[in-house]
Amino acid sequence: MDPTQGFHRRFQASATTIQEQIAHLPNISSVGGERQDAVDHVLSGISRLSYEVADAADYVPAYDRRMYDKALKALQEQLDETKAKFAPKSRFQFKPRRGQATTAGGVDPRHFVPAGSSSPASVETTSTSATTPPQTTPSLDSSEKGDSTTSPPTITTTPPAAAPAKNYNEEIARPSLKIQGEVRRPSFSSARDINISGHRGLHILLPSSASRATSSGVLMDLAGCVVDMSIPTLPGKAPFASLALRDMDRCLIVAGHVNGPVHLTNLKNCVLVVVARQVRIHECENVDLYLHCASRPIIEFCKGMRFAPAPPSYTTKEDEQNTNQWDQVDDFKWLKADHSPNWSVLPEEDRVPDQVWSDTVTGRTGFVGVNDILAKVGIRSK
Repeated sequence: MDPTQGFHRRFQASATTIQEQIAHLPNISSVGGERQDAVDHVLSGISRLSYEVADAADYVPAYDRRMYDKALKALQEQLDETKAKFAPKSRFQFKPRRGQATTAGGVDPRHFVPAGSSSPASVETTSTSATTPPQTTPSLDSSEKGDSTTSPPTITTTPPAAAPAKNYNEEIARPSLKIQGEVRRPSFSSARDINISGHRGLHILLPSSASRATSSGVLMDLAGCVVDMSIPTLPGKAPFASLALRDMDRCLIVAGHVNGPVHLTNLKNCVLVVVARQVRIHECENVDLYLHCASRPIIEFCKGMRFAPAPPSYTTKEDEQNTNQWDQVDDFKWLKADHSPNWSVLPEEDRVPDQVWSDTVTGRTGFVGVNDILAKVGIRSK
């Protein structure tokens, strides 16, 4: 079998399994952390599928990879909507309208698997029960005729407008939440994971209250931003289990500590700081990465990557005792014996001074504008 087609089938099967697991979540008891364990299992499945897509980059076309990334995003959004239903519901609930099935955000992950692969009827049923949008008229669950075979009330879909879960991206974007000029400090206190997306020219600093939301992290579609996530991910608090950064331009990201893998995709003209076990970098250009990594970093389809050790301001004594392979980079698209032209060690004279990390970026010297911070770490205005 052609490896591309083989991967297509495996991806479809895995995505279908994850959809079924998400649909089953409301039926799992929340006592003893059983439901949260199931959520973590789903997150792990999405993360693992993301790694498989990255590992298949050698033989999967770039267009297909983008489609897989969209499918993964749709699965994450479907999980987020399902988690929003876990909060206590009022007596009256909105009933789902039959025959109008969509996944989170109106995107069905199955649309991104290759044409010609059949979708079992059981998958269609699962997707419908998990993601059917609601009617606009509330009614009691027991009032509808013929409802004896429908899903129990605990899995009735509530409308996004009535969901108790906070939209932290909306709060971040709201001008009234400015503190000290441009600094936004979203608590993420009622979230299980960090999702920051769709912002321009903002300084976002996560407080310690966000430590309960570090089961996974996704940052995407950012431009001209400074994002500091170092405080809630310190050892002794809650380092990220995994982290994905995508589609950024001219950003400084202080990612903090990640106990698992970090995936960077389509980043341009950025500066990053991260302490992680594993780092995989795809389709990035002109990125300076200040890194402490327990394994060899991997790059693919990249150019202009520069690596330096993570600054002392963001590492611990325990980190310093562990092996740091920040400069042992493997370029999977450069098979020649000589050094890859796609990455280099950042010269010491070009590295950001420690004082900038410890004072300016952390805000110890008082408020500094976003563009000023970006300039101090070497990111210039367009």
